[in-house]
Amino acid sequence: MGAQAWLDGNFARLVAESRVAGAAVAVLADGEIATAAAGSANLRAGIEATTDTLFQIGSVTKIWTTTLVMRLVDEGLVDLDAPVTDYLPEFRTSDPEVSAAVTVRHLLNHTAGFEGDSFKDTGRNPDAIERFVAEIMPKSRQTLPPGVLFSYNNAGFVLLGRIVEVLRGTTWARALRTEIAEPLGLTVATDAGEAILHRAAVGHIRQTPDAELEVAAAWALHASNDPAGASLATTAAGLAAFARLHLDEGLAPDGTRILSAESARLMRVATVDIPRRSARQVRIGLGWHLFDWNEPVIGHDGNTIGQAAFLRLIPAEGVAVAMLTNGGNVAGLFAEVYGHLMREHGGVEIPPAVDLPGEPAPIERPERYTGSYESGLFRFDVSDVDGRLWLETTPGPDLAGLGPKPPRRELLLVEGDLFKALDHDDPEDTGLPLVFVGDDGRGRAAYLHNHRANPRID
Repeated sequence: MGAQAWLDGNFARLVAESRVAGAAVAVLADGEIATAAAGSANLRAGIEATTDTLFQIGSVTKIWTTTLVMRLVDEGLVDLDAPVTDYLPEFRTSDPEVSAAVTVRHLLNHTAGFEGDSFKDTGRNPDAIERFVAEIMPKSRQTLPPGVLFSYNNAGFVLLGRIVEVLRGTTWARALRTEIAEPLGLTVATDAGEAILHRAAVGHIRQTPDAELEVAAAWALHASNDPAGASLATTAAGLAAFARLHLDEGLAPDGTRILSAESARLMRVATVDIPRRSARQVRIGLGWHLFDWNEPVIGHDGNTIGQAAFLRLIPAEGVAVAMLTNGGNVAGLFAEVYGHLMREHGGVEIPPAVDLPGEPAPIERPERYTGSYESGLFRFDVSDVDGRLWLETTPGPDLAGLGPKPPRRELLLVEGDLFKALDHDDPEDTGLPLVFVGDDGRGRAAYLHNHRANPRID
C-alpha cells in the first residue's frame, strides 16, 4: 500500500486512539511527498488541524541552524575546530579559561561541557540572541571540560546562531529565511507575530495523567533561544522538503546548491557516542542524531510547550518521515506511525525502547545513586526507600508555570548503571531511560545522565 493510501485510511484513527490533540505527517518516498492531518490545531478555539497548519518543530530547528553554519564552512568563513572566541570574542562561561577551548565542533555535537539550558528572556528585539551571549552565557556553569562527554546543549546552538548573525550581518531569523526557507519555497514562522498570519497550532498539556488536554500557558519559549528551537514553525510537508535537501546532498529541487555535498555528508558522520540510554539514539554527528538500527537512520526530535516534532531520514533509501503534534500521547502515536512507515518504505525496524529484563534487577549499591543532581532546567533527588529508589524532579525557575509538575518515578534497574524511571500512576507511561555516569571520588555517580549530564551537587 502506498504512503498516501495508508495515511488516508489510518492516520486520523491513530491520532484519536492516542488521545493526541492534533497532528500532521509527511512522508517522502519514491520522490513524492504524501501528507495527512487530523485532530485540532487549537482545542479552545475549535480550529481543525490541516496539512497546511504550522506546528512548532522545536529542537529540529538545530538542524536548520547547523545547515546555516555549514554554509559558512563551505565559504571558508568558519573552521569547525577553531575556538568559538575567534568569532565571538565576548563568549565565556563561569570558567573563562576552560570555555576558551570550546570549538565550533563542540557546539555542534553537544560536547562543549557547559550548562546548556537557560531560557532567560532577553526581549524580542533583534538583539535578543546577542544579549543572551553577553548577559546569560557568563553565568553558565562549566561542568565538564570540552570534548569529554555528550550532554545535550541548547545554549550551544544559541551561540551558533549568534555566529551566523555576526558573519552574515543580519539576524538568525532573516538568515534562515533567505538562505533556506525561500530557496526551498517553504512557509515558516519564526515568532508568534508571524505565526498568527497562518493557521498555527498551539500546544496542549495535561495537568495530571487522567485530565483533559488544555491549551498551554504560552505559545513559545523566549526569542533568546530561537536558534536552538524556541519558536520556528512550519508544516509537516515543509519539514519533509527540508529533509529532502539533506537526502539530495544539499541540492534544492530546482538544482540550486544550498549546501555542499561534502558538508551534507559530514553532518551524518559520527563524532561522539551518547551514554547508553536506549538503542534508539546512539551517536551524534554534526547536529544530526544517528541511529544504528538495521539500516543507518538519522533524525532529530523537538519539544516545546505542549508541542512535539519528529523527523527521521533513511539516506540509503531516500526516505524521510516528518510528524508534528500538539499534545497528548505523542510517544504512542510515534510508535504506531513510524513503526509502519519506516518498515514499509525504508525496510527499517525500530528497535524496542529499553525495557526491564522480566523482574527489575536488584540494586546492590543504592548509595552510588542516591543524592541530588542539578542542571539549568531541573533538580533531581534520588532517595532510597526500603530498598527501592525513587526520583523526584523539580523544575527550575525558567520552567515555572509552563507545564504540570513532573511525577514521582521509581527507578527500576535494567542493567549496570542503566535505569528506567517509571510513573506508576500513569497507565500510558512507558518509562524514561537514564544512566548514572562517572565517579565522584567517593564511590558515587558523578552525573545523572538523561541526555544531559546533570552533575551531582551533594
